[in-house]
Amino acid sequence: MKSDVEELMPRLLPVEFGASTEDVNLNGPPRNPQEYLRQVQLEASMCPDVVVAQIDPKKLKKQTVNVSVAGCHAAPVGFCPSLRWQQQQVSNFSDVRQRITKNREHWSSQTLDDNVLMPKLTDEEGWKRFCLGESVYLGTTSCNKDTEPDPALDFKKVGFPPFLSIVSRLNQSTVLVVLEILNTWFEEREFVPQLGRWLYALLACLEKPLLPEAHSSIRQLARRCAQLRSSLQSEEDEKLPALNLLICLVARYFEQNDLADQPE
Repeated sequence: MKSDVEELMPRLLPVEFGASTEDVNLNGPPRNPQEYLRQVQLEASMCPDVVVAQIDPKKLKKQTVNVSVAGCHAAPVGFCPSLRWQQQQVSNFSDVRQRITKNREHWSSQTLDDNVLMPKLTDEEGWKRFCLGESVYLGTTSCNKDTEPDPALDFKKVGFPPFLSIVSRLNQSTVLVVLEILNTWFEEREFVPQLGRWLYALLACLEKPLLPEAHSSIRQLARRCAQLRSSLQSEEDEKLPALNLLICLVARYFEQNDLADQPE
């Protein structure tokens, strides 16, 4: 009588056995292919249908999973923007996103200048040079002075601004990759205007609902901004409005409410 397994699983390699197959010696080497296959069958038939492992609970190591739910550093006294200011920034940002979406096709069709050579997706160093400029990337100057783009400037040195003709060409995969690259750079360095412009532009191009990797990136960004803000010495520091703005957009517009500044 065939076993249940034999009934459910058709034979892919049927083999005919002679009358002497019942006397197969499982301890000796097979003398021919038929005897080998018969040995396999007999060994399988002697295995129990269900096997339960005997485990000593005392030898098991307790496993723990670390989940980071850390929020932002609280704003120092006097550094926290008002709720009205935050709401206004969210409204302005929403308008910017709508204009980009509405005019994306137009701007993406515009011809780029000959000197605008966008890096390949996987070229991390190329994107840092492209967005921040060689001066910042190589650390030859802090470039803290926020000036309006000048056509006479050498953008390779000071970085290409996120012109609409540039960012409109970025698909979501590229937006996420560049955001992650700049986030990683920002984790170990100070805030500069070139970085702020690109972060704002990338957030404006980020589609909702957010992908998991986008959630992680923007939360990392907000926490880094809050960390840097907590180290500022004065409310007049020129970096404060930009840091507050990025925290506000991540928390209020992208609904990461646990990271939001709560004015007293």
